[in-house]
Amino acid sequence: MGAGAPRGAGGPGDGGGLRASLSGLTTRGRSFVAAGIAAAACAYVLGQGALLRVGLLLALLPLICVYALHRTRYRVSGSRRLTPGRVPAGAEARVQLRMDNVSRLPTGLLMLQDRVPYVLGPRPRFVLDRVEPGGRREVSYRVRSDLRGRYPLGPLQLRLTDPFGLVELTRSFSTYDTLTVIPRTEPLPPVRLTGESNGYGDGSRRSLALAGDDDVIPRGYRRGDDLRRVHWRSTARYGELMVRREEQPQRSRATVLLDTRRLAFDGAGPDSAFEWAVSAAASSLVHVLEQGFSARLLTDTGTAAPGEGGGGFSAGGQESAEAAGLMMDTLAVVGHSDGAGLSRAYDAVRGGGYGEGGGDGLLIAFFGDLDDVQTELAAKMRQRTSGAMAFVLDTAAWGGRPVPGHDVVPLEERLRRLRDAGWTALAATPGVAFGELWRQAGTARIGTGTSGGRE
Repeated sequence: MGAGAPRGAGGPGDGGGLRASLSGLTTRGRSFVAAGIAAAACAYVLGQGALLRVGLLLALLPLICVYALHRTRYRVSGSRRLTPGRVPAGAEARVQLRMDNVSRLPTGLLMLQDRVPYVLGPRPRFVLDRVEPGGRREVSYRVRSDLRGRYPLGPLQLRLTDPFGLVELTRSFSTYDTLTVIPRTEPLPPVRLTGESNGYGDGSRRSLALAGDDDVIPRGYRRGDDLRRVHWRSTARYGELMVRREEQPQRSRATVLLDTRRLAFDGAGPDSAFEWAVSAAASSLVHVLEQGFSARLLTDTGTAAPGEGGGGFSAGGQESAEAAGLMMDTLAVVGHSDGAGLSRAYDAVRGGGYGEGGGDGLLIAFFGDLDDVQTELAAKMRQRTSGAMAFVLDTAAWGGRPVPGHDVVPLEERLRRLRDAGWTALAATPGVAFGELWRQAGTARIGTGTSGGRE
């Protein structure tokens, strides 16, 4: 079962022995058996042959139903289609279930149930009447969650029952799907982002990819290419027409840094400071990718998404869309880290472990509570970046309490020290939309006068 091509599973008669089928007796079925045994015992004591026949009928009827259901071997295939497989928090996804009777026998009454986590809503149940041979039945339901995360859907369960309601057997299919609930994002107003002259647009820089015949980076011929750019040596080597790729645009880089330290945030839930930071980081990533930036998501642990290749930054074209999905998937499940500092994130921003030049570009950071050492470390991250903006959250403002023993620098002092280092630093307070803070950051002319904050 999957989003896209449906996949089948075994029929309801698969698995489980006769002893397991006996456990499917309902309360009514067990009552029949008990009443039958009691009637037979009374008939034996009283010498009543008619009562004995009644007792045997009551006791044997549930057992006959168990055997009949156990021997039922019609084949049913099930499939699930999840649309879409990735939704923002608070949005709905549609789940479509399809049952196909692929046997030559009609089915009896089927009760269909799909297992879903409680946060997605009540467990859906459907009753399907007789399905003819080769017939199909389709049902659907919707799921929704206000909490981000990855939630399994399935496996699908099929319940068989006899006409008297004495036996109920459950058969489960083996496959399941996963619904990914990503953080909410909001459209951000257009602002002049530092380093845009290095990206796509009128002011984009281009670097030569051709320094001579030995350094040619060829590509396949496309309709409309100038024939004077045909590179005959590569054409002969590859057996198809190749042209020189003489210019290659340099994509601007943007790093979104999310502080996930447990001691930096207090409280949980959709309205907590940490969830606000996650949602704002997602909005920032979507915005910079729409502006043509090559982006990466970085946490205080030093790990980056979409990956280690290319300095951890996303590539262009279709790969950029895939990288955006990977970063959203990462934010869907990101939680608090047990780290105490930002040293690993500092190394990653400065290029440690990501190749030369890994620290260049725009830096967008979301910080929680910072002590004196971490404030100084965060201020130094501004070096070797073309621009940096910080959104600083204060636990006290969000109704939380600082971790005991963690000497937090007052909010205004944090903002002052970051600004002195060249950051555009703003306080993120409850009730203020991130889009408004983003507009204020743009008004502050991000990136102007950066010479004092760079090495």
